[in-house]
Amino acid sequence: MKSVSDRLNGTIHRRDFVRQSACAALGITGVVNTLANLRLVTAAMAQNTPSDDYRALVCLFLNGGNDSNNLLVPRSGDFRVDYETGRGVLQIPAEQLHPINPLNDSRDFGLHPNASPLQETFNSGHLAFVCNVGSLAYPIPTRDDYLNKTVPLPPQLFSHSDQQTQWQSSIPDQPFQSGWGGRVADLLHAGQNPDSKVSMSISLSGINSFQIGTSGTVTQFVTTPNGVAGLAGYGKNYQGAMNRDGTYKRNDQGRRLRAFEEIMNLTHANLLEDNYNKIVQRARASEGTVGATLEMANNSGVEFEELFINAQSNLGDQLKTVAKLIAGRSAIGNRRQIFFCRVGGYDTHQSQLPSHANLTAELSNAMRAFYQTTERLGLQDQVTTFTCSDFARTFTPNGTDANAGADHAWGGHAMVMGGAVNGQQLYGTFPQLILGAGDDAGRNRGRWIPTTSVDQYAAVLARWFGVDSNSMETIFPNLPRFDDPLSSARPNLNFMNGV
Repeated sequence: MKSVSDRLNGTIHRRDFVRQSACAALGITGVVNTLANLRLVTAAMAQNTPSDDYRALVCLFLNGGNDSNNLLVPRSGDFRVDYETGRGVLQIPAEQLHPINPLNDSRDFGLHPNASPLQETFNSGHLAFVCNVGSLAYPIPTRDDYLNKTVPLPPQLFSHSDQQTQWQSSIPDQPFQSGWGGRVADLLHAGQNPDSKVSMSISLSGINSFQIGTSGTVTQFVTTPNGVAGLAGYGKNYQGAMNRDGTYKRNDQGRRLRAFEEIMNLTHANLLEDNYNKIVQRARASEGTVGATLEMANNSGVEFEELFINAQSNLGDQLKTVAKLIAGRSAIGNRRQIFFCRVGGYDTHQSQLPSHANLTAELSNAMRAFYQTTERLGLQDQVTTFTCSDFARTFTPNGTDANAGADHAWGGHAMVMGGAVNGQQLYGTFPQLILGAGDDAGRNRGRWIPTTSVDQYAAVLARWFGVDSNSMETIFPNLPRFDDPLSSARPNLNFMNGV
């Protein structure tokens, strides 16, 4: 990593100067225009894309700030001593941790007592950790650079709403306009999904920043863990208003639904009215397609309920529906799909040990069930799941009794899961667990300064998904400020096969 003075005072290498100058000239407006041109190129190349090629990215956002300090934990050695010294009443006894065997790290680590499904997935080579990831505007070489404010920082550090948005946009030093998942969809949709019947971006947890694009070409389709939410007042799956052959029933519900749809099909001189009608029309069409997709999955012979028997939770239900949408993907018609799932409760300012234990059990069981389902579908190599969270929690507790919690911190550990993952390894740099020194952004709280940026983490996922190297800086305008995660060994981010 180049020194901050080199990067900010102008004495940088020519290649970096050209890349950063081009990025600065591009700006957010340039992102929109460049994406439009890149979509044309991608569309032209689509004829050479194998028809059976399918890939899906599944984002798991842990709302509130996951205490990853107690997810991936030292079991012995000096790291363990530092862990016990700093964690206080929040420490987990070493004998309760599930040991893991990283192929690229000889140190002794274990996972949370409720993370045995993740231990199994990790040790079987299908899960990896990316350590100390966080929102960064520029690399922060040393703790002194942070304390002396010699490096521009993301605004509103430690704020839930700001850090959630920055994780989902990857552009922390600009007002929010789009998410990196939305920009990827804008780039790839036309070329990869010529037969699309439903949006490339599907959310199982409401509207989000991650899937907002720049052009409005790809809009989020929101469904629920229980399937599509139809119009109210017509019975389940419109059984009160429609016959099985698709005709309207001759009752009040049928006549009302028919009148509603006829109104929605009218053309209006008022642009707002006309566009409102088009939105409703798209929603109704997508609703029918997604309903057919879920029905196809239920008739596929895959026992989704059995596979998720140990993951009957909010997150488990979201991932089960994602698995069904993937299983019935031929009805949707997309070869590239981005899913967004979200679960809350991670803002553990008090009673952190029991609260985080429950959250970890939910997360572990849901992720394991989802991976096993992709295996059953024969698509484990084509589906990659990754976690994000606002930030980690402070290493030190905010109390001395059993009700203690931890406060908002910064860098934390993310997980990547799938058959295409170079698993059973720790990537990035595990932080020094020393208070008031090393990686600690605070005086003595244990707020780890990230050593891997969101841009670097996301870029590896995007490249696996199909974003080529020439388009990477269009999707991630700040990426040139950091060591290239795809061509430099220094960031230690080779966590995807074929990238």
